[in-house]
Amino acid sequence: MSNKSDIEELRQKYIQNPPEGMSVKDSQKMSDNDLLDMDFFLSEDDDPF
Repeated sequence: MSNKSDIEELRQKYIQNPPEGMSVKDSQKMSDNDLLDMDFFLSEDDDPF
């Protein structure tokens, strides 16, 4: 997931529903890499294995 439109989609997801302890502004100001890292760590428990 490194396509710009995918990253913007992810950013919108976290703007609409920011993780606990974060604000909408935090999500808006994050770099693309930081956003991808955050998503990875927040969704790592979703792995069924």
